[in-house]
Amino acid sequence: MSLREHTNREYEGELRKLRDQLLRMGAKVEEIISGSIKALLERDSELATRMIAFDRRINQMEVDIDELCLSILARRQPVASDLRFITMALKLVTDLERIGDLGVNISERVVELNAEPPLKPYVDLPNMANEVQGMLREALDAFVAGDPERAQAVIERDTNIDAYYSQIFRELLTYMMEDAHNIFRATRLQSIAKYLERIGDHATNVAEMVVFMVKGKDIRHTGKLEGETARG
Repeated sequence: MSLREHTNREYEGELRKLRDQLLRMGAKVEEIISGSIKALLERDSELATRMIAFDRRINQMEVDIDELCLSILARRQPVASDLRFITMALKLVTDLERIGDLGVNISERVVELNAEPPLKPYVDLPNMANEVQGMLREALDAFVAGDPERAQAVIERDTNIDAYYSQIFRELLTYMMEDAHNIFRATRLQSIAKYLERIGDHATNVAEMVVFMVKGKDIRHTGKLEGETARG
C-alpha cells in the first residue's frame, strides 16, 4: 500500500468516526427527550432525575466531536463537500447540545409537577414530543446521508410543532383563568411545550444545514430548497 492510499484510508476512517459520534450524540439526545416525556406521563421523578444527570455526558460528547473536527481540519485540510460536512458538524453539535439542555429542562419541570396533583390528562404534549423526536431523527439521518430532500421534509414539519404549541398554550391559559390554583402547574406545562417547540426549531436548523452542506445554498431565511418565490 502506498503512503497516499494509507493516508486516504486514515482520512476516510476519521470521517466515519465523526459520523458515528454525531449519531451517538443524537441518539443520546433523543433518549433524554423520550425519557423526560415518559417521566411526565408516568409521574416518575426518579427517571426525570436520571435524565437530568445525562447532561454531563452530552457535554462531553460535544467536546469530543469538536476536537475531532478541529483535528481533521488541521491535519487533512479538506476541501469542497468534506469541508462543508466538517464545518456543519461543528455547528450541529451546538444544536444537539442545546437540545440536550432543553430535554434536561423538561425533566426539571417534571420533578416540580410530580410534587403536585395532575392538572389534566396529557394528550397534545406527548403527540408534540413524538413529532419533535421524529423531526430530529429525520434531520440527523438526512445529515449523515447527505439527503437535502429528506431535510426539506423536516423543515416543512415545523409548522406542525407551532400548531401544537398554540393549541396547548390556549388550553393552559383557560385553566389558569378558571382557577388561580392551576397557575403553578399550567405554567410548568407551558414551559415544557415551549421547550419542545424550541427543540423543533433546532431540528429545523439541522435540516437547513443539510441543504447547505449538499447544495452550498443557505436557506435559513427562506426555508425552501429553491429559494423564495415572488409574492404579489
